[in-house]
Amino acid sequence: MARRYGGKHSPGGAPAGSVPGGKRPPPDWTRKRRSRVGAHAQFLFVVPFIFAIKAFRGDPAELALNLGAFGLLMLAAWLTREGLVAQEAYDARKVARRPAIPRKIFGSVLTGLGLAAGGFAAGAGLFHSVLFALLGAGLHQAAFGPDPLRDKGLDGIDSFQTDRVARAVQEAEEHLRAMHAALRPVADRHLMAKLEAFQTHARDLFRAVEEDPRSLSAARRYLGVYLLGARDATEKFADLYARSRDPAVREDYAALLDDLDSNFSARRQALLASDRTALDIELEVLRDRLAREGLRPE
Repeated sequence: MARRYGGKHSPGGAPAGSVPGGKRPPPDWTRKRRSRVGAHAQFLFVVPFIFAIKAFRGDPAELALNLGAFGLLMLAAWLTREGLVAQEAYDARKVARRPAIPRKIFGSVLTGLGLAAGGFAAGAGLFHSVLFALLGAGLHQAAFGPDPLRDKGLDGIDSFQTDRVARAVQEAEEHLRAMHAALRPVADRHLMAKLEAFQTHARDLFRAVEEDPRSLSAARRYLGVYLLGARDATEKFADLYARSRDPAVREDYAALLDDLDSNFSARRQALLASDRTALDIELEVLRDRLAREGLRPE
């Protein structure tokens, strides 16, 4: 009986040691977003080298000014990139605190100062150097926008609870990143796809807890104990599988990822069901009050 070939390097094929014909789980694109850290942000790291090259073609004063411009513009590029990453995390959540440091705004200011220093080094006067600074800072803000300057979705929520949730989610994210870093050297696309699917559902649970910090108690074991155990299991699997390439070990770890995925999804659904029950109770209480007041139509 003919069987489809499924080698290690076959598209959609099973990796070595797995069942022939196995398929890689399809990627979930529903939650994917285009990254803000694109080529225009990376280009900011290229421009400062113009001043680094010019620094060694003049007198000591020009050397100092050009190197200063180079340093300011490189720092501005780094702050801008970090600000874009922070805004991505802010936009991805319905409940979020504003970034503690307005990195993109600082990046705009440093871009202006760097261009002013470069203008002085090129022999421009004070007026033109200030003009360069204003134009550079303004264009930077127009290109990348300001940082989020207010909290989102935190009206009426206890700050103590949100701080507890933020710490728990940060710890959980560290466990997910450690799992990804441990599994990457294994170079198994099938397992990596399973891990990414699990991470997606785990982050759905994180978002549900962030939206309702009161649910942290019901999900704390998932954000802490279970993810810590999953991280340790991933690290031990990666170490053992790299030495033995035992198919049975691989299948056991794949089954673990499936169990984690289904359990985290079930916990999120349970939290949503609990929220629905609480809403139904509130609606019923309100209907009863309206009926007692004679305001509910027959």
